[in-house]
Amino acid sequence: MSTALLDRLEELFTGQGARDYLGEEVSMATHMLQAADRARDAGATPALIAAALLHDIGHFTGLVTGADLMEGTDNHHDEQAAAFLAQHHGPEVAEPVRLHVAAKRYLCAVHPDYFEQLSPASVYTLSVQGGPMNAEEAARFAANPYAEDAVLLRRCDDAAKDPARATPTFSEFRDLLAGLLRGGDTVRSC
Repeated sequence: MSTALLDRLEELFTGQGARDYLGEEVSMATHMLQAADRARDAGATPALIAAALLHDIGHFTGLVTGADLMEGTDNHHDEQAAAFLAQHHGPEVAEPVRLHVAAKRYLCAVHPDYFEQLSPASVYTLSVQGGPMNAEEAARFAANPYAEDAVLLRRCDDAAKDPARATPTFSEFRDLLAGLLRGGDTVRSC
């Protein structure tokens, strides 16, 4: 298990992650930590808690940043994060992350009241990310074996923007992450 990888992830939370979260009232790190805490409160598996914790690291790992997303260019942070996570974790962590933007689009398509629950920043990014799914896209999403996990991740994501909520620290999740790492991993660029 790579303590260097965990150290690098923790650096992302205390460095880049401590900055603004794309129009929300919390930092990116606070958002991801709250998402993991919400998943833990929901009784999610360790893999899904890890996915909730790391779902937005793609804002840091790609050539197109979260700032670019807010300026109208989809940064595909879901794909960036999943590609990074797949190097170190199994699909039970990476796939819900890959699908968390699709889950927002799906929920908007199949639950019309869901759209009303989105923050203004999430409404804006939804428009950049393709808007609500059409019926064919929604059916394809629902058939994915990780769709249910992605929807739970998405709901935790949406609920994780509360500046008044007590937020755990990254160190509270280190052992959980270490237990999910594939053996022999080395730190790769993130």
